[in-house]
Amino acid sequence: MEDTRNLIDKFKGLENEQVKDELSKTRNSLEIAIENVEHDFNIGSIVRTANSFNASRVHIIGRKKYNRRGAMCTDKYLEIVHHASLEDFLKTQENRELVAIENNTKGSKPLHEKKFTKNTTLIFGSENNGITEELLDHVADTRYIESFGSTRSVNVGAAAAIAMYEWTRQILWQ
Repeated sequence: MEDTRNLIDKFKGLENEQVKDELSKTRNSLEIAIENVEHDFNIGSIVRTANSFNASRVHIIGRKKYNRRGAMCTDKYLEIVHHASLEDFLKTQENRELVAIENNTKGSKPLHEKKFTKNTTLIFGSENNGITEELLDHVADTRYIESFGSTRSVNVGAAAAIAMYEWTRQILWQ
């Protein structure tokens, strides 16, 4: 029977827990936090990208429900932690640099100028309202992704992919 899951060849035929265990052997230190993203598909997309970069975990702050179709079942292969409150999330972030990826507002700086640290948590928020002021008060750095067209920002799922790639380029490929 052919394994039709969206897996690289070395994981084909393995049970989901076996895939998760194998990935755990090479997980990196990157963590992702998603705060009150309204469009369920975006959360699933971010989870899928976090799996692609083998992030150590994804934190969902606030609303727990999301469209797992966007994750393409990759939520089975990494740790996803739900935090009902911001305080619960912050308790898990000791000794980590919190970096908000936000629109070009509130003193944010261009992403391409960021020098990442190994123990980074990238934070993404709602497309409509962004990251809450309450959470922004706790971040070490706020960055935006430069836009060269008529829109002021890229989709939050695309922004997550760009930011994860930049962290990977700097930390894992050096």
